[in-house]
Amino acid sequence: MKHDLIKIILASIEKSDLETIRKDFSSLLLFIKKNKSKDILLNNGFAPVSKEFLLGEIDQIIQTHTIERTKYYIKRLKKSLTETKQSKINDLNLNRWKEYDDIITDSLWILNKRDNSGVHHAGYWGNFIPQIPNQLLRRYTKKGDWVLDPFLGSGTTLIEAQRLGRNAVGVELSKKVLDQTKKNIAKETNSNKIKLEFVNGDSASVDLQKVISDLDIKSVQFQIFHPPYWDIIKFSENKSDLSNAKSIDDFLKSFGKILDNCLPHLDKKRYAAVVISDKYSAGEWIPLGFFVMQEVLKRGMILKSTIVKNFDETTAKRNQKELWRYRALAGGFYVFKHEYIFVFQKK
Repeated sequence: MKHDLIKIILASIEKSDLETIRKDFSSLLLFIKKNKSKDILLNNGFAPVSKEFLLGEIDQIIQTHTIERTKYYIKRLKKSLTETKQSKINDLNLNRWKEYDDIITDSLWILNKRDNSGVHHAGYWGNFIPQIPNQLLRRYTKKGDWVLDPFLGSGTTLIEAQRLGRNAVGVELSKKVLDQTKKNIAKETNSNKIKLEFVNGDSASVDLQKVISDLDIKSVQFQIFHPPYWDIIKFSENKSDLSNAKSIDDFLKSFGKILDNCLPHLDKKRYAAVVISDKYSAGEWIPLGFFVMQEVLKRGMILKSTIVKNFDETTAKRNQKELWRYRALAGGFYVFKHEYIFVFQKK
């Protein structure tokens, strides 16, 4: 089977009879459909090809009405199976871009259910869903790259980094939270032999240069910031905790110090993301997300995308759906169910 696939493709390029080509690919289509595997092995050393992708490409070849168009699709299929086209920031093979149908490219993310596989859990109040770092790491990092998470929390980013073959550094202000997160992540098998570094300290002042030097690396290739949404959730009594900021100006000033300590260690042309939401207080909508976005832009970063993620599955709002609906009608506002993911690139 794996030899026939490449052989038929190469031979068909030299043929000029459309019906003969259709017959060859129709036989191949039926043969692949009978294969019980989700992926089809190739004989040229390249990664297995998705059965679904292959069936779609072959069907398109069969349905084409002109020899010129047929040859175009055949050559495209050959290229996808024998050549790799990658960018400098991820491992995606763009010649097989149709295979990545689970990677979101729209700016609206509707994610109704969090991934609770393995050691992922929703027990840490305020942690983001694992799909966020999963999507971002697959888009903006390669295997073996280093990721920095200055707001470690329950370790969602590091869990995903380890699973995807990325090394990572997580900084956490609370020693108690850090210790619990380390124990939790240790329960997962580290099949990729990934290095995870756990740092207890304030991300605004911790010596990241020393941390990076001790790891024998020069910089990191991706950074993901998921700070407290100001005082919506109070995480600790620590004065350095952003959730204890006395005003929006104090919050932004403190967050800016964290950016100043972290962004210099990001490689040029590489990416960083900030996950944040807005805040509603005393009858006023506070655009916290956009204030935070401006802080990053002040540091010379380029805004690449503004993503809006649906926030519908928040336990608190789900359990009080009718109450929030009444409050919205009575108070003249709309219940926000979203948060922002701002993606930036370093110049």
